[in-house]
Amino acid sequence: MFRTSTTLKAAAAAAAAALLLTSCGNGGDDGGGTGDDGAAAAGGEEQSYSIGITQIVSHPALDAAREGFKAAFEDAGIEVEWDEQNAQGEQATASNIAGTFATADLDLVHSIATPTSQAAAQQITDKPIVFSSVTDPEEAGLVESWDAPGGNVTGTSDMNPVAEQLELLLEIVPDAETVGVVYSSGETNSQVQVELLHEAADELGIEVQEATISASSEVQQGVESLDADAIYVPTDNAVVSALESVIQYGQANEVPIIAAEADSVVRGAVATYGIDYEQLGRQAGEMAIRILVDGEDPAGMPVETLEELELTVNPEAAEAMGIEIPQEVLDRADVVVGEDVDPEDPAEAGEGDDEDA
Repeated sequence: MFRTSTTLKAAAAAAAAALLLTSCGNGGDDGGGTGDDGAAAAGGEEQSYSIGITQIVSHPALDAAREGFKAAFEDAGIEVEWDEQNAQGEQATASNIAGTFATADLDLVHSIATPTSQAAAQQITDKPIVFSSVTDPEEAGLVESWDAPGGNVTGTSDMNPVAEQLELLLEIVPDAETVGVVYSSGETNSQVQVELLHEAADELGIEVQEATISASSEVQQGVESLDADAIYVPTDNAVVSALESVIQYGQANEVPIIAAEADSVVRGAVATYGIDYEQLGRQAGEMAIRILVDGEDPAGMPVETLEELELTVNPEAAEAMGIEIPQEVLDRADVVVGEDVDPEDPAEAGEGDDEDA
């Protein structure tokens, strides 16, 4: 259904190419393989692909997903020529990138986050698209259904457990009667999460206050318009890229912040039940390998999710916002930010994230 890489086109014969695909696929499955670094059985040539990556904006979660996707190919010993593009939060730029990729000599496109995935799906129809970090691909119009995508698009979803996250908020802030949320009106993924937040809040007797934005530059104004006992930060790309504005508001007004993903907790939110975005990207990379190497059709590849969730807490952030995380929450936490961290390592200490905002 989709064209193969230029290296495969140069193979001496179709039989040799088929042998090449089988050999490389086996090497990716068991780590042993029949050749090193994706070496082809015929002529000693290396199997190679050209892949474009389009990302809506830079922030730690999406960056981790990108690196996880690339790591899947590196671990499988598959040579890839990468074309990495970042829309810097601009939908028009995401559309331009998609248009460029549509006419480029690429074997596959990896789209990171809902806006870039929508832009890619609208313009690219003759090559496979594997997304990651998309909350609800069916609602976003990327697939016909989660189980049967039906086209050239599939991937991994970062659908987060909003109800459980709200319950965690109430466990940490039991007196909270209102929860505020700032989100981008143009992100389908955020709209889905806010709907889930309302459903969960209704069950728990909590009022939800909303503030909508259209760009990350409006996040500070949005959060300052709220008058809530706590704030929930969804996996909204515009908000997460400007998370420091939310954190500063929470500290200045002693309003606790619960996030939808762990990187935001490292950056200063109080806690979350969340997924590992590096692993999510890696899982998407493994799906892409199955398409390119094993010949699987995206139309029949169900959208995948991560089943394992981690409880991440940040006691210092909680103290800065005027609360203390209950001991029973600390006791069952998978990750306690600040413990077993090398303060001289910015990556581990969560420093240097401001430049991503």
